[in-house]
Amino acid sequence: MLETQFSDIVSLIKHARTIALKTVNSTLINLYWNIGEYIHIRIKNAEWGQSVVKQLAEFLAVTEPGLKGFSDKNLWRMKQFYETYKDVPKLSPLLREISWSHNLAIFSRCSTIEEQEFYLRLSKKENYSFRELDRQISAGLFERTIIGNTKLSTVLREMHTEIEGNFKDSYVFEFLNLPEPHNESDLQKRLIQEMKNFILELGKDFLFISEEYKIQVGNSDFYIDLLFYHRGLQCLVAFELKVDKFKPEHLGQLNFYLEALDRDVKKKNENPSIGILLCKDKDNEVVEYSLSRSLSPTLVSEYKTQLPDKKLLQRKIHELFK
Repeated sequence: MLETQFSDIVSLIKHARTIALKTVNSTLINLYWNIGEYIHIRIKNAEWGQSVVKQLAEFLAVTEPGLKGFSDKNLWRMKQFYETYKDVPKLSPLLREISWSHNLAIFSRCSTIEEQEFYLRLSKKENYSFRELDRQISAGLFERTIIGNTKLSTVLREMHTEIEGNFKDSYVFEFLNLPEPHNESDLQKRLIQEMKNFILELGKDFLFISEEYKIQVGNSDFYIDLLFYHRGLQCLVAFELKVDKFKPEHLGQLNFYLEALDRDVKKKNENPSIGILLCKDKDNEVVEYSLSRSLSPTLVSEYKTQLPDKKLLQRKIHELFK
């Protein structure tokens, strides 16, 4: 009984600590914003030049030696931070909910306000560490999401109305360091070994259940390559791995697995299972034809073993909307 009460106290302490950290972070972001605004106004009114900002940094270093993070380079970053978002008030609350290092990565590496907003919201939602955020920007997640032309079966859209945004048209597995060529066993083994990074690429709502998950139908045993559970969609998600180009016949096997999962594994309170066919390559028109009459909640995605060329992705976006 006492241990339970003590645990309650620990929970209160942790909750208060979390609130305190958020308050400190928000105060710090407000400070950097106000300094950036001050410098912006002085320079705009031709009162300050580049040398004055350097003098300010030197003044702070001498008069307040305990202060860290106020070099002339960082002061210019604060000015850039303010100028990036001063005309976008809707993003103001988000800026104060993530750390300065996260903010710095986003406004310095993302070229448009749309891309910046994307990573701001994603950082808050997924609670990314700095390393995770940096990797997602390098992997061109924003561009891949915009360009993505995920082919979903009609049944999948009807069963899961919130399906959009939970899956990708392509996944990047540069962290696997796979040889070329590689087989499905190599791919599966490396994904298991790098499960933390795999989950990061999939999305943090995915919970790993098992590899080679056995299902029994009649007198035969079958094995699903990878089985996950999706917290948001509240359903099982079966991954089938293919190291070659998508073929329509691949869907038959996956549909069979979904039927078995829904009949024998799915719980009454859970939604119908989803199947993802993860291929090395795919022809979108072939995928569309294959899924057009599919009665199973399936989708086809491709995987890449190297980080994409962000400039190439940005050119594709430009071509898409010009």
